[in-house]
Amino acid sequence: KAEKAISDNLKENVHANVTSYNRRVLITGEVSNEANKAKAESVVKPIQNVNRINNQLVIGANSTISSRTNDTYITSKVKTKFISENKFAANLVKVVTENGTVFLMGMVTHKECDDAAEIASKVSDVKKVVKDFEYID
Repeated sequence: KAEKAISDNLKENVHANVTSYNRRVLITGEVSNEANKAKAESVVKPIQNVNRINNQLVIGANSTISSRTNDTYITSKVKTKFISENKFAANLVKVVTENGTVFLMGMVTHKECDDAAEIASKVSDVKKVVKDFEYID
């Protein structure tokens, strides 16, 4: 619903990816200006069951296909590293990558958060790690 609302309202002025976890919405991608960034958030806010929005849209040109492909590859490397490190159940953490920035979401303990962020930060091509967790401890 959120992706459709953004797309319908902003048309070609945005490349947005929407990820949700436990009624929290993460918006990533690129948008043409600050007003459109705010508008993207405002059209998501009234959607039923949305408790919190993390608007990480970047002002700038849309990312290229090669950048998006690389982001998919980074996400798979991070998930694989979570499994091989075996410090927590890998399915606890949702991983989203946008332009080399890895966003981590989920319901975790503080230790699981720290472990996930540390593991993700050491994966090649990761520029930055953003933690967007709910804590259960």
